[in-house]
Order: sequence, then structure tokens, then C-alpha cells
Amino acid sequence: MTHEFDSTSDSIKTDIEAEPFALAVSPAVCPGDKPADPCIIVIIGASGDLATRKLAPALYKLYINDRLPDPFLIIGCGRTALNNESFRDRMKDALMSLSTVDVAPWQRFAGHLYYQTLHYDSLQSFKDLARTLKETDAGHAVGGNKIFYLATPPFLYKTISQMLVQAGLSGEGEEGSGWTRIVVEKPFGTDLQTAVELNQALLEGFREHQVYRIDHYLAKETVQNIVVFRFANAIFEPLWMRNYIDYVSITAAETLGVEHRAGYYEKSGVLRDMFQNHMMQLLAMTAMEPPSRFEADMVRDETGKVFRSLRPFPGENPWENLVLGQYCPGLIDDKKVSGYREEPGVNAQSFTPAFAMMKVFIDNWRWQGVPFYLTSGKRLAKKLTEIVIQFKEVPHSVFRHILGEHITANRLTLGIQPDEKITLTFQTKNPGARVCLRSVTMDFSYSRDYTGPMLDAYEKVILDCMNGDQMLFWRQDGVELCWSFLTPVLETCEFCSERAAHLHFYEAGTWGPPAAREFIKASQLKSR
Repeated sequence: MTHEFDSTSDSIKTDIEAEPFALAVSPAVCPGDKPADPCIIVIIGASGDLATRKLAPALYKLYINDRLPDPFLIIGCGRTALNNESFRDRMKDALMSLSTVDVAPWQRFAGHLYYQTLHYDSLQSFKDLARTLKETDAGHAVGGNKIFYLATPPFLYKTISQMLVQAGLSGEGEEGSGWTRIVVEKPFGTDLQTAVELNQALLEGFREHQVYRIDHYLAKETVQNIVVFRFANAIFEPLWMRNYIDYVSITAAETLGVEHRAGYYEKSGVLRDMFQNHMMQLLAMTAMEPPSRFEADMVRDETGKVFRSLRPFPGENPWENLVLGQYCPGLIDDKKVSGYREEPGVNAQSFTPAFAMMKVFIDNWRWQGVPFYLTSGKRLAKKLTEIVIQFKEVPHSVFRHILGEHITANRLTLGIQPDEKITLTFQTKNPGARVCLRSVTMDFSYSRDYTGPMLDAYEKVILDCMNGDQMLFWRQDGVELCWSFLTPVLETCEFCSERAAHLHFYEAGTWGPPAAREFIKASQLKSR
């Protein structure tokens, strides 16, 4: 894992100052994000955890920063029997649990909130919703534009989308109807077959351009910055290939356990929960070729090429490229935490992996032979998401007679969370009469010299959905390509007789099983 190879280094923080006679460069002006089209946002599952914990805070923050269109309405729908006032109270309580809420802005925002009880298996209930939307649209001049955000468990996606179609709510461009979009959250199926079935259900009444498959990792500012960093800077892109890069490490570590999600996690495990979506997208953003234009379909065409180029896992012995683990009791922030098998709702003999390290190869001209290490796990030592580009060592040491053969290689680290930053490590001479090298680091904080509002992932995806921009959303071919790659691995993990022997245990609060560190060392020795 990447942290095992970090070296203690000095930190150099410099402002770039224009030299004499250099041409002055004006700062770029970033266009506004406020959508032009009015719309109704229909949150189906509005009384659930996702709506209260993520969507309500995101929408409220967009509102107070004047990022929502005028007019806009939010209609919450769910099986819980609420009225407008009780729904508004619930949303306010959700916001108050996160931070203080000023009275005046909240009262203005609350005036845009409405609620309607919706039974997901009742066509009449959806027809009632259609009538409400028509009446509401007529009274507020929204133009027929609507977003259906499915904040429900994934197993309900198929049923709800079919009901929306049968109730006449999927069409767009008809008289009195503007655009219509449907938003679904990952996971998009549980394997290749269920992903294909879900897509078929969605496309029975919605067209592909109407379907927004959210992966909130893609909406993190620093993930988007990967593409900008690569393709807007001439000094890095020529080095972004097999000739100069030794390996790439992508890590998404969590300190949390499964918490209240044991029912879901026991069926998914870390590979379904993190690798099919988040880790594959981070991989694609890091490895993709430059698109001809920075537009949604062209970017997604390039990420699709990465997925198509993934080398299949070795069928006879997938464990050559895979380490799985499960956490045992340990300490997180000096507090005792339970092991995975002691979590409420978890089978006491469970073989579900909560940690995985996977070595993958991309068989194309740019990346042939470069290993990509993808690592994710729960109850690890630190909450950390980062991408490390490890460059090759210098081919010849002119300092061999002084320093010996080894000189620490350069490293570029793209920090995604919690520290949103970019660091570059390189070698300099220590001050003094003798020639001694030291590793130093130049770093850039993503929020540095920026004073405007920072959008979190859900604020960004909601804005993009209202703007009709699918850049940060999955396209179905990408979903199916990733499942095609991972399904054979899942079948090995879940059905082979050897899975118990290949599940490595680790103490909560550490960096995963020792087998993962041995795996990286062995892989790197083998490649040299």
C-alpha cells in the first residue's frame, strides 16, 4: 500500500512569481453554475437515510448559495405518511443535526418543499403523482421539466422506473412537457446479468440521455482535477506512460466498519461495494487517453476504452493478483471496535471480504506492463483516498561512487480525501560541503487561493443533472464492462472451495493484512 513507501521529507511551499519580462497571465474566469431551466425535483424515498443525510443538505446549500434555478420545487415522495409541514420539519431536523440553520433562509427554502405519499407497487399512486406534478407545474410555471431522484434501495429501481413509465411520467418534449431525467445510485446491479436486466428495465421507457447513474466519487473536485492536471499541463502528460512510470497505486481506505449496513454488506462485500464503481472510475480517470473534446460522451468513450483494455484475471490462479481480508477487533482513535464477524447482522462464520488489494494491468500502448494496485478496505488506520504515481528510478547514477546505486524515485501523489492536494517528491542536495541527497516535497492544497463556495459531491451531481451534463455519470456500456471484468473474480471469491484459505485477517486500526504488504513487495521484486 502506498503509505508503506512514504519517506519523511521536508515540505517546500512556494508562490509562483512572474519573472522580469514574463508575460502576465490573467486568472481564468469560471462560468456560473446556476441552471437556466426551472424544474421540479421529485425525491422518491424522501423519508429515507440518503434523502435526509445527503440530498437535503446539498439542496439547501445550493439554495443559500443561489445555485438553484428560478423557479424550482422539491416534492418528496415515500411510503411514510407525511404532509407538507411534517416533511418540512423532518428536513429541517436533518439539517440541524449537521449544522445550525438560519431562520429566514430556511423559511424561504421550506416554501419550495412539498410531500406526497407514494406506494411503489401501486400504479394508481403514481398516476396521482402525475396529476400532482401537472397541477404544480401549471401553478408555478416550471415548464414541465422534472427530475426523478430514486433515493431508495436499489432493488426498487426496476419497479419504480416501470411505474413511472406506465403513469406517463417518462416522456419528454410532448405538449406541456419539458425534459425528464431519472437518477439512480450505485450499485447498478450485483453482477453482469443483473446490471443488464436493470438497464433493460430503465430503457423500457427512458432513453439513455435521460438516465443519470450516480457515482459520487466522480463528483469530487479532486477526481475531476485528475483530468485537468493531466491534459492541461504539458510538463506531466509526456511522462504519463510506461516508459517513465514504475507503478500506480490507488487507495480508498476507511476507518468505519459496516455500521448499520450489515444486511447490504454481507451480500456485496468490498469488491461489489467499492471496486465495481469507485475504484474502476479512479482507475479510468488516471489511465484514460485524452478525449478530442472535454464533453460527456467523448470522455466516457475514453474511460470505456480503459475498461476494454483491462487484462482478464488469471483463471487458474486469480490469487496471484488478489488479496482479500477481513478485520478483527482492534483500536480506532484509541477506542475498541468490534471485528467484522461481531458486527450486528453479520454471520459469525462470514467469509465476506472487507478489504481487497488487486493488481491489474491495462493492455494498451501507453500502459503495457505497468501494474496498477487498487486497494480498499474498512477499519483501516486512516480515512484516505489517494492516487500515487511512482516514477521509475534514474537509469544511471552518476553519484554511484558517492551515494551507492540507489536513489529514491520521484513520486506524484494526488490526494482526494480528506486532504485535497497534489504533492511531488523529488531529490535535492542537502546543504553542506558533502554531497548528500534528501527527498523534498512540493505541495499544492486544492482550496488554496480560492475563496468561493466549495461544492461537495452531491451538490455537484445535482447541479449537473439539472444542467443536463452527464460527464460525471456512468454510461451503461461502462457499467457492463466493469461487471464483465469483475464477475469472474467474484465467482472465485464466493464459490470456490479455497476462499477460506485466501481470506486474511487483520487488526482494526492497521493498514490491512500483512499478506497485502508481502504481495506488493513480491510483485515489485518480480517486475525488476
